[in-house]
Amino acid sequence: MTVTIPVEVVFAAPDAQSLRELRVPEGATAADAIEASKIQERFPAYQLSDLPVGVWGRAVSRDTVLRAGDRVEIYRQLEIDPMEARRIRASAPDPDPSESR
Repeated sequence: MTVTIPVEVVFAAPDAQSLRELRVPEGATAADAIEASKIQERFPAYQLSDLPVGVWGRAVSRDTVLRAGDRVEIYRQLEIDPMEARRIRASAPDPDPSESR
């Protein structure tokens, strides 16, 4: 009997996010988990095999062996730097509350 461990695989596009919980064989790699999650089918516009990955916010290689409870994250290029996005929001005029009535 094959021993399996629980892991998660996550990816976020600007308009949709996916979190897949699955069980993979003990000794599985990040690449194995991504393939088993079938997350590529949900995001055909992205070549997920070319994107960097991490486990719990720490960049890792795709051949990293996973442990029970690991969260494999697939990172895409951001469309705008988060600090620049905050600057833009901060400089925008406050909406007039009287116009919402």
